[in-house]
Amino acid sequence: MIRLCREDALEEGNARGFRLGEGTTQKRVFVVRWEGALKGYLNVCPHVGTPLDWVPDKFFHPDDRHLICATHGALFLPENGLCVAGPCEGESLQAVDVAIEDGWIVYRG
Repeated sequence: MIRLCREDALEEGNARGFRLGEGTTQKRVFVVRWEGALKGYLNVCPHVGTPLDWVPDKFFHPDDRHLICATHGALFLPENGLCVAGPCEGESLQAVDVAIEDGWIVYRG
């Protein structure tokens, strides 16, 4: 288990990115609070493997309803990571296990 941030640091309808580890073993993940649920994903577009955010913590499309890959413009549903538009339509972001424990958002794998 790795503590990512305090639970109150991520408001409803927002996302926040994190780098876990260093060097070649580093993982980039992000956490979304959407419709009362907490969702975690690898920060990797299924199209070519680039991070979704080109500006730190900017994962949402201006419509505030979709996650967007800044490289290709692919749109993803925040509740399940499914790509609904763009070059990887029908594919999904890879989910990671996140939870809230003792007031912290934690990464469990």
